[in-house]
Amino acid sequence: MRRYLAALRGCLLLAAFALSASPVSAQLLAPAEVEEATAAADPFGRETPRTAVTGLIDALAATDYTRASQYLYSSDPEDPGRAEELAEQARQLQAVLDAGGTLLPFSALSNEVTGRLDDGLPPESERVGSFPGEEETPILLERGEGSEGSEIWRVAPETLDAIDAAMSDTEEIPATPIETGRMVGGAPLADWMLLLGIAAGSFVLLWIVSSAILALMRTLLADREKSTVYGLAHAALPPLSLFLAVVGFNLWAGNVEASIVARQTLLRYIGIVAWIALAWFALRLVDALAHLATNRMERQQRRQGASIVALMRRAAKVVLLAVAFVAIFDTFGFDVTAGFAALGIGGLALALGAQKTVENLVGSVTVIADKPVQVGDFCRVGGVVGTVEDIGMRSTRVRTLERTLVTIPNGDFSSREIENYAMRDRFLFDPTIGVEYGISAAKLREGVEIIERILSEHPLVEKEGLRARFAHFGASSLDIEIWSYITVLDYAESRAIRQELLLTIFERLEAAGLSIAFPTQKIHLVRDEEGEHA
Repeated sequence: MRRYLAALRGCLLLAAFALSASPVSAQLLAPAEVEEATAAADPFGRETPRTAVTGLIDALAATDYTRASQYLYSSDPEDPGRAEELAEQARQLQAVLDAGGTLLPFSALSNEVTGRLDDGLPPESERVGSFPGEEETPILLERGEGSEGSEIWRVAPETLDAIDAAMSDTEEIPATPIETGRMVGGAPLADWMLLLGIAAGSFVLLWIVSSAILALMRTLLADREKSTVYGLAHAALPPLSLFLAVVGFNLWAGNVEASIVARQTLLRYIGIVAWIALAWFALRLVDALAHLATNRMERQQRRQGASIVALMRRAAKVVLLAVAFVAIFDTFGFDVTAGFAALGIGGLALALGAQKTVENLVGSVTVIADKPVQVGDFCRVGGVVGTVEDIGMRSTRVRTLERTLVTIPNGDFSSREIENYAMRDRFLFDPTIGVEYGISAAKLREGVEIIERILSEHPLVEKEGLRARFAHFGASSLDIEIWSYITVLDYAESRAIRQELLLTIFERLEAAGLSIAFPTQKIHLVRDEEGEHA
């Protein structure tokens, strides 16, 4: 069977590879997708507003204004005079942006070929920032056809006119970007230090505020360990401080006159910090809520609910981490859509080779939904007897009577015969009492009545169905069978009541002159005629 699965898995992988590499795949695409796939890729990466702005910032950081001019609209890009004019406008664009102009952060820029269609602008226009001034002037990109025949995004003509107007209306903007001090990554070191100082200062300030709030809550709350409000605040405030610091930096960075290269680079990669803060916040909040829910369910003796909470907590963490990783990869510029497509094919192949893992996950859902056992239950699973300590996503752990820990895969666990002793609502009390031979029938009847009276008088013995009956003549005793139930749930308590009943029966029978029999044997000796024993 394994050979067949391995062969099938190999065939699927080969088919997926052949389909992606063969011309047949192009025929299966929609016409628009075929046209996009066959069109030549733009050498400057201007296919989307995000890639256009990113390429422009990279060119400005390298002070390569000739390359930066490729991101500005030109009616005749082949004209040498126009190329020099565009390079000069690229210098002026950087100067205006350094003087207080703003661009949208990397994550806010559209990464679609069509741009945003819900921004109220024409389909071929996209707003990506604004220029400083009394009246905010938008920075627009315009979509048009490039020299290679593909659709590209470039700075719109009206924005280029606004650059000329800004340069002529004010004397505060230098004609070219001013390079002061040491340059690092295309921006002055002082600008990097200023922006990083703002970010660090915001975080330290908010961290101090959150620490003060927690300290105040510890002072005011007498029993903070059981307080829901304190538990949630303790989990949320530290990561929330980091996230609010990132939000504050995004708000303040646009009002700081610093190099657009430094601002845009930090705004791009500080988004990673924001996603880390959100993931940290969500993970701590999930742990706090799971802890509160587990404590409540344990107080209500809902142990199966605690198992469900534990499984949901783990699943939520996996989902949160996956979302955070995808967002971080997207910030670095990886094609997340293509990655998901590859994961789809790889996931199919992986599923074929990981049938046991899938079986165990399905078994986990079965165990939790069917509830044959709960965490804390004493049970027998196959040949394993012990207490359930944990029901996980892959396996269930059972602590045996010898204090060893047995791990059973949930696929196997759900298919075994499970005997749950913790679900028992009463304990059977059915001993057989043997009295000695040599008594009268009336005395034997009295003994039966004594035992039945003891059972009916005890408050923890169920009255319905209890009985004591003379059953049969045993080999060395007259046997009285008892059938009744002890109405307690705890095993140790049931054993104590069982002992109490047996001792009472023994005392009452002894007082009535009835002795408990023990195994005896009579041997009859017969003498023959010569006086010898036979």
